Amino acid sequence: MKKSFGAKFFAALTIFSLTGQIAWVVENMYFNVFIYKMFHATAEQISLMVSASAVAATVTTLLIGALSDKLGKRKIFICAGYVLWGLSILSFCLVREDVIGVLFPMAASASAVGVTLTIVLDCVMTFFGSSANDACFNAWLTDVTDESNRGTAEGINAMMPLVAILAVFGGFMGFDLNRRESWTTIFLIIGIGVILIGISGFFLIKDPSMKTAENQNYFKNIFYGFRPSVIGQNKTLYLCLAGFALFGISIQIFMPYLILYYTVSLKMDNYVFIMAPAILLAAVFTALWGRVYDKIGFRKSVLPSLALLGGGYVLLFFFRATTPVFLGSLLMMCGYLSGMAVFGAVIRDLTPANRSGMFQGLRIVGQVLIPGIIGPMIGSAVLKNAETVINDDGTVSFVPNENIFLAALGAATVLAIYLIPLLKAMKKRK
Repeated sequence: MKKSFGAKFFAALTIFSLTGQIAWVVENMYFNVFIYKMFHATAEQISLMVSASAVAATVTTLLIGALSDKLGKRKIFICAGYVLWGLSILSFCLVREDVIGVLFPMAASASAVGVTLTIVLDCVMTFFGSSANDACFNAWLTDVTDESNRGTAEGINAMMPLVAILAVFGGFMGFDLNRRESWTTIFLIIGIGVILIGISGFFLIKDPSMKTAENQNYFKNIFYGFRPSVIGQNKTLYLCLAGFALFGISIQIFMPYLILYYTVSLKMDNYVFIMAPAILLAAVFTALWGRVYDKIGFRKSVLPSLALLGGGYVLLFFFRATTPVFLGSLLMMCGYLSGMAVFGAVIRDLTPANRSGMFQGLRIVGQVLIPGIIGPMIGSAVLKNAETVINDDGTVSFVPNENIFLAALGAATVLAIYLIPLLKAMKKRK
């Protein structure tokens, strides 16, 4: 029978998932805009920032996920982690050329120092964010759900990135992102908001009943998911993680440059009004698709998601007019978020009981590390000879082009080919 959830669970799931995703949207989409506009970062520097953050997220999730399993605690890591996460976001208020000039008077280039500081502080922020969200919030969500309701919960969880994008797009709409004062205000709002949500978790979140791993070696548990014996016992889980990595590579080829593509390449100053309906529709679709997963499972729900994603790529590659760009963005977002939902749900279903913390690091390897390194590298290579523009101060910036969607489609095609034998194997197991 399907297990029902209480109001506190839905409140905690919604608030913590949404707030975490808002912070990640600011990091994954707007930090790129921040260093592009404030410090004229290159595509290679943006790629480096995304990759460094992916490595930090993976290492953190491995360490903290295993620790939370050993202690049998999730709540304290989630709540305290969100508070520290918010404080780290506030530190970006100081990443400004005037402050850099005071702190590094001998620096030859304030822009170069600004890019470096952003990358370093991004990794610090990722440590706290991954401890709270990637390692412990996701482990908590796995602990408190089961196979009868995981698709429903994951559908809500997976739609939050789009809701977060909508909230951030709408919230940022009134800011001139070419002005440093705007960024200071943005970091203040996001940082304080994350801190307040962390505090609310002490009243909303309840630690699940779970067996602790206190008698086990902590350092061995960090690498638990990489043991050959564990891999052999959970082959389907690892095959699905590999598929998730391919899916993520496709997304990360274009995602770091998406807003820049809209604003710089397409010159869509009103992109928020165009994207908002697409985001809302995709969010509703994703929530419904999570329920579909509960009924028909991974095998029948993953390929439609991939087809939507590919259809969006095709429209975004071939067209630049408002209507087809809207339709392409809608299909891409529906495929992206519903794909995240079905991959996330099947990985939770296949995760061994009482080992969810240890396996969060493994999940991040597939979801973040591999895509976060390979995807931006491909995107950067595709944009290597992209058109450039001269800024008002004489510096040069690259202009993202539609080839990022063609490269993303190529990665999605590789995933589709990979899934054919995997889905057949999963069918035989049933």
